[in-house]
Formats: sequence, C-alpha cells, structure tokens
Amino acid sequence: MDLTTSEEYASQSKLLQEFTKVPSIDSAWVLKNNNDGISTAMFSISQPDLLANRTRKYSMYCHIKGAGTNSRDFQWSPFPTEMTGVSVIVPSPSGSKLLIVRNGEKGCPTKLEIVDQSHVEKEIHVGQSMHGPLYTDEWFHGISWNQEETLIAYIAEAPPQPRPVFSDSGYRKGDSSDEDCNTWKGQGDWEEDWGERYSKKGRPSLFVLDIASGEVRAAEGIATSLSVGQVVWVPPSSSGSQTYLVFVGWLEHNGFHNTARKLGIKYCSNRPCALYAIASPFERPETENKPVCDGKSDSAASAHNLTASISSAFFPRFSQDGKILLFLSAKQAVNSGAHNATDSLHKINWLSDWKMDKQLDVTEVPIVMCPEDGCFLGLYCSSILSNPWLSDGCTMILTSAWRSTEVILSINVLSGKVTRITPEDSHYSWSALAIDGDNVLAVSSSPIDPPHIRYGRQVTPEGQTRRWTWDEVDSPLRTARDRVKSLLSHHSVTILQIPVANPSDDLSDGGKLPFEAIFVSCKDSSHSPTVVVLHGGPHSVSVSSYVKSSAFLASLGFNLLIVNYRGTPGYGEEALQSLPGKVGSQDVRDCLTAIDHVINEKLIDASKVAVVGISHGGFLTTHLIGQAPDRFVAGAARNPVCNLALMIGTTDIPDWCYMVACGTEAKKYASESPSPDHLRLFYEKSPIAHVSKVKAPLLMLLGGADLRVPVSNGLQYARALRERGGQVKIMMFPEDIHEIIIPRSNFESFLNIGVWFMTHLK
Repeated sequence: MDLTTSEEYASQSKLLQEFTKVPSIDSAWVLKNNNDGISTAMFSISQPDLLANRTRKYSMYCHIKGAGTNSRDFQWSPFPTEMTGVSVIVPSPSGSKLLIVRNGEKGCPTKLEIVDQSHVEKEIHVGQSMHGPLYTDEWFHGISWNQEETLIAYIAEAPPQPRPVFSDSGYRKGDSSDEDCNTWKGQGDWEEDWGERYSKKGRPSLFVLDIASGEVRAAEGIATSLSVGQVVWVPPSSSGSQTYLVFVGWLEHNGFHNTARKLGIKYCSNRPCALYAIASPFERPETENKPVCDGKSDSAASAHNLTASISSAFFPRFSQDGKILLFLSAKQAVNSGAHNATDSLHKINWLSDWKMDKQLDVTEVPIVMCPEDGCFLGLYCSSILSNPWLSDGCTMILTSAWRSTEVILSINVLSGKVTRITPEDSHYSWSALAIDGDNVLAVSSSPIDPPHIRYGRQVTPEGQTRRWTWDEVDSPLRTARDRVKSLLSHHSVTILQIPVANPSDDLSDGGKLPFEAIFVSCKDSSHSPTVVVLHGGPHSVSVSSYVKSSAFLASLGFNLLIVNYRGTPGYGEEALQSLPGKVGSQDVRDCLTAIDHVINEKLIDASKVAVVGISHGGFLTTHLIGQAPDRFVAGAARNPVCNLALMIGTTDIPDWCYMVACGTEAKKYASESPSPDHLRLFYEKSPIAHVSKVKAPLLMLLGGADLRVPVSNGLQYARALRERGGQVKIMMFPEDIHEIIIPRSNFESFLNIGVWFMTHLK
C-alpha cells in the first residue's frame, strides 16, 4: 500500500466509523398501561461492535402520554439497556411480561426467561434432546403468547438425528446416544438444510412451553417432511373448547419435478407453503408426547391444511375479535417461478365452533397487473406487524414497496379498500413499527436523512376530509453524528422517471412503462464523479430509505444513481415478469438508459462513472463493464453472479438459474443435470462471456461461506480477467455469507469500495 492509499484508508476508515456506530431500530411494540391515555413503547435497537465483531442489542422505553388528544408527550428512559447474550425478546399481549430467549451454542441448552415488571419470574433451560436453538430470522421465526399468557408457542430446530457410535471394537449397537473417551461419533446420514442463512438448520419444528410448570412439549401430528414457521394462537373466542395453533408449513419436496430437495428459502418467496391448524400439545396426554412426530399420528390429531386451494400462504394474523384470519400469499411467485413477485392478501372467516374436519373459504384482494398513474400498485411486503390492527378491528396497517419508495398502507379487510396513509409528495420511505390504538408508530428516512421516529394519527381539519398527519418524535436515539449531517447536507434526492428505450412489440403494457432511478446528487453534480448502485434479486428493490453504506459513498463526494430496472417489485406484476428470460440484455439496457438519461440532462460527468452491486447487482456490474467497457472508470462487485453455467451445480437455488435464463419455459426444462444447450445458454447470458472486453479495474468482494453464489463464481471471473491482463483486486471474507454481514467484514468491504472508487474516480 503506497502512502497516498494508506492516508486514504486512514481518512475513510475514520469517517466510516461515524456511520457504523450509529444504532438501528430493529423493532418496536406498544404496551398498554392501566392508566388511561398512557402507552409504553418498547424499542429493540442494534449497534455493530467492531472490536468484538458482533452486534450489540439494546432495549429502550418511551411513555406516550395524551392518547385521544391532538398533542403527544414522549418521555424516554434516560439510558438504553444492553441485552447481552439475548437472541430475541417478545412481550406478552398485556405487556406485563417479557420473554427473553438466549439460544444455546455448541450443544448448550437454550434459556427461556419469563420476566415481569420487577424480576425474572421463571427461567427454563431446554436441552438439545428436546430441541436446538429457536429460529429468530424473519421467515421461520414465530414466537406467540396465548391470550391468557400461560403458554408460549415457538419454532426451534428439531433435535439432531442419532449418529452411529464407534469404539476400538467397532460399531456399538443399541443405545448410541452417549459418548465417552473410548468412543467417537460417526457422521451418519447427511441432512439437507434450507440453504443460505440456514446452514446446518433444516428441521424447524413447533414447540409449546407451559410457563407454570416449565414443561416444553413438541406439537404432534406434523409430518417430519414439513418445516414449520410463523406460528400464532387461535384466539379463545374462535376456538371453542379446543385450543388451536395456526402455522406455516413448507414441504421439503420442492426440488425439480417434485423431488425431495430443500431449495434455498432466503429471499425466495416462490417456495410453496400453506397454513395449517393443529391442537395444542398440552391438550394431549403427556405419555403420547414425542420430541418430533413420525407423521403417523391418528387423523384427529394431524395438522389440517387450511389453504389447500392456493400454492402459497404465510404471515397469518387473526383479527382482534378472532373472526377473521388474514394472511399473505406469494402465489404469483410460486406459479410463475419468479423468486419474488406481487403478493396478494387473503382472508378466512373463522368459525367460532370450527373443527378440524371443516374446510374454510378463502377470499383475496385482487393483484394489480398494469397500474395506472397514482393507483394502487400491488402489495410487496417483506413482513407484517405481529399486531397490525387499528382499534376498529377491520383495518390493518402494512408496509409495502411503492415504486422507489416504501409506504404505509391501510387496508379495510371487509371492503378491500386500500389507502396510502403516508405523504404522497415525498421522496422519503416509511416503515410501520407498531400500532397504538388508532395511531401508528413509524420511522421515515431518505438516502441522505437518517431515520426519524414518527407518530401518525388521523385528523379532520375544519371543512376538510379526514386525513393522516405525522408528528416527528423527539428522541434520544442518535441517528447521525454532526460530521455526517454536515457532509450529507450538500446533497439532494430526486426520483427520476426513465422511459424505456425502444420497447419491443412483444412486451406487455406494464413492461413498457417507465422505470425509476433514485438520484442522490452533490451540490455540483455535473462535475462530481458518479457511482451507479444496483440491487440484487433481480426481483428486489432499492427504496429511498437511509442505507449507511450508500450514505457513506455519498459523503465522500459521489453522486449516486440507484437504478430500479424493470423486474424490480413495486411497479406491477407485468413489469416484474418482463425480465425473466432476458437477463444480461433487458436489465443491462435499462441501466445504460438510466445513465444516458442523467448524462443527457447534464446532471453528471459521463467521464467519471463507476458501478457497484451485490448478487444480481454484481451480475449487472460485471456485465456492464464488459458490454460497455468504455463507459465505466471502475467497478466493485460483492458476491456477483458471473457464470450461470458454473452456478447451476453449486448454488442452493438452481431453479433461479433456469428462471432468469429461460423465463416462462424454466419449469419445463429445469433439471439437476442441465443439457449442453442449456449450459451454453447459461454461459451466453453470463458476464464471463464478455470478460475479454473489460477495461475498468474491478474490486471483487467474496463471502467464503456463501451458499447462494459460491465463491467459485467470483474467483473464476477474477482469474479470467487477470489472465487477460485486467486489473482486479480480490477480497475474501472466509466466514461470511452472501450478504457479507459480519460487522468487521461489512466495514472492511465498504471501506475498500470507498478507497477503490476514490482512487480511480478522483
């Protein structure tokens, strides 16, 4: 490292720490107090700890006074409380108790703590013989208190299958559960997991804790081929004399041609799933309880499929009176094969005397195919609040992508009316945190303005119709330091409409509509260097929210052109489905069209353009520097897809390779043994087909434990580029995954991207 580069490292690392140290709000709950007009909000906060290479977790409380009035007073606790060793926290429905989960590591038991308002009421240690760690991710995660606050249902890894035990005498027959100094355990049969982010996790299962006795029981009647998640209790008023649980189940037979394979599920809503109902295990005799069901229980106890009529159902939520069960469906993704698509909202009218032999009807909110200007674009939800209901019991609050922004929607589940309740004349993105009666606690941010807590309420100005107003909440949460605010204050944000260049006649109407780009510009943008930022997926979206890494690049004096090319969710189903089968061409043209647009508008300097992307964004990055080699000064790619022909045999989502390359024909052709013609097609659609034309220096950042796009993809491309005399720098993070999220890895990754671009662009 020369002196100039060393000084740049020192300067940028100091600045990047200013961004890194700022805490993030992960989730929030509003707890009702006995005092009228007072609520308590509890926030879960995280902060990277680079020295310890972990993420710190904190909790903070805030009393909200003045419910029912036009003014609110927010009184915060003086300091946050660090939750060392805590995996997840979940308050009870009344807010009088708190579940604290401490997942055991390396064979240690999991600890479940029940905390009331003054002390730890109960501590239960659950050994590995009952189950492994609880799932705390956003997909399988499900922790649910019953209304009486006597039972807690949750999802945890099933105990491992027995492994053979050997000694000097050979195989030890009989009970092989124990191991001593004279024996060792073999590997046994290989168990498949759910791919990226779920390494060595393949059997999420349902368990229920009885708080009073401290006993944990596994749910019965669930076949071992079913992975379980997102459990909720059926409210007492809707379950009669029987106590039921509703959960999401994914069958492991989702491989090609219905073979038994667990294809990667992270970021993949196209995996078939259904809602199931089952009786509480504490209504079964104790002697019948088993850690994991063998799938052969009597039919009366077996899980009942509630949504057999559709291919996808998840995020179940009961209305407050228990009469309606709401859930999302990704049936468009399942049926088309696209890994994400437009969601639909469904409801089941739940019968108070329902028995498991009765089938329930399902209705839905229609999907938007080709949206008109200003109209509802469809649902694109990555999560739903645990309690999304306003006090009327029929209006739910959702956060959804809406073109290049994220908005908060209210949906009347009786009429189906959808209303955007966040400001329409804003480039800010919004996300709902919790519901407080008829009000909404949320955060809003923009690419250059860190998150602010907002409190939404409905008002009726004199002579006007009822509308939502959003108050900014003064909080002690430090969202940005003064230096960061100063550097970003010289930037502005615009969402640009980009017309499709020369649309072909075979495109659907939605596929011909303009796409968008978020332009974060410096004060003198036409003379400043520009970094094109590309999201992955391809069916994911870059919304106009605050992202520390992008804000860091902007603070260095770069314009940012964040392109939401066609295929991005948030623009209607037709636009999204226009991309499969056309990757490497349509999406590349969209990126170049967006760059041409800002050049023609004299917004940027065409001679100072770089590009960065992750996953499919890295696919586009390496495509662009190959297909348009004279237009980019430098590139950076994080875990990029560079060769589909190589990826097909190593990734956890081989179906994705067929879908992006073959489009609507993907399901017909998909196979674990691709034909020579398909391997040729995969290669031709890949960046490596253009590697000989690359001129721009490339920074390659790879996660050594990436199961989605294994490092062989990036290494092959980098070595091929180097073989041809290209300038390439490779950084490997051996223990990191596809996202590169370990604190030190993430820090070093973006530090090097910043230095790389500063070196080549300035």
